[in-house]
Amino acid sequence: MRAIAVTPAEKKIGVIDLAEPAISSPTDVKLRMIEAGVCGTDKEICAFEYGTPPPGSRDLVIGHESLGEVIEIGAKVTRVKVGDFVVPMVRRPCPHDYCPACRSDRQDFCFTGDFTERGIKGRHGFMAQFVVDDERYMNPVPPDLRAVAVLVEPLTIAEKALIQVWDVQQRLPWSCPVTPGKAHAHCHRAVVLGAGPVGLLGAMALVRNGFDTYVYARERAPNPKADISKMIGAQYFSAETHSLEALITQVGNVDLVYEATGASRSAFDMIQNLGTNGIFVFTGVPGRKGPVEVDTDLLMRNLVLKNQVIFGTVNAGHSDYEGAIRRLEQFMGLFPEVVRSLIGRIPFDQAAEVLHRRLGIKDVVTMAA
Repeated sequence: MRAIAVTPAEKKIGVIDLAEPAISSPTDVKLRMIEAGVCGTDKEICAFEYGTPPPGSRDLVIGHESLGEVIEIGAKVTRVKVGDFVVPMVRRPCPHDYCPACRSDRQDFCFTGDFTERGIKGRHGFMAQFVVDDERYMNPVPPDLRAVAVLVEPLTIAEKALIQVWDVQQRLPWSCPVTPGKAHAHCHRAVVLGAGPVGLLGAMALVRNGFDTYVYARERAPNPKADISKMIGAQYFSAETHSLEALITQVGNVDLVYEATGASRSAFDMIQNLGTNGIFVFTGVPGRKGPVEVDTDLLMRNLVLKNQVIFGTVNAGHSDYEGAIRRLEQFMGLFPEVVRSLIGRIPFDQAAEVLHRRLGIKDVVTMAA
């Protein structure tokens, strides 16, 4: 079969030939891969900033956002059937008995760091014609989501983050007041840093969770991302026309910041403007650049005196995937054309040539019609 891979030792990217995988366990599932999304992680791997091939291989097949169709199952598979569309999980557990997260099927919270990840660390990814993996890593999606299901994995970032936000905010009175007979008003304000696919999907989730949502990105409006923000019920502000101070004047007390840029400078500038009792969620991983100057006294003072919380979130568990699938169904019911407009498709034979640059909001490589 053909696959798109990097060869880190030679700093090469291209199409390689691999043996087609076969079922070897009663709980294995074989997928015909349909699509694989391209994200910042893939671009950084293609820039050879990181990315670890499987043991014994010089190549790493990339791609961790995906959609596949089940074409064969092992004798003991019960979670999926032939013909199902599925989104596979990315991370695989570490081998250590003393890791309670991995032994509880929550390898997204692995304590040891010895996990592997499809298309990133120690395991081939999904940008290949066929994949075989255990059924416990499969997440079935309804057939009517086929055209957009490749967005499930990036949407799990927002889903997992929001689960943690609600858990953290049980520490304080957090519910919005409800007046009988009157429309429900927003009482929580969220700022999304970045208008890429993770940022826009996060903004959709925040709007649906009742946040008065503001998207803050570089590009000057009008632009497609500003249009999408408006259509989903968020307000868009450009860093070219609004300073952070002007944004905060518009927003007021910021209850939640959802960072989706991987840019540490802008993130730490925004942390200084996080509101009382606020939460700052990091989802991006910055590239290896020079140090950034931070006012640590102000940061520490605000964290203590304003009861603030900062956390990072990465990868996802089954509950996050299931929540993201339900959420995507909601989005398709509310604004289907907006969701579809996020995706720009690239034929398999052209993918290796465009992995270094972005063509659309969410570039997706098509492996099968």
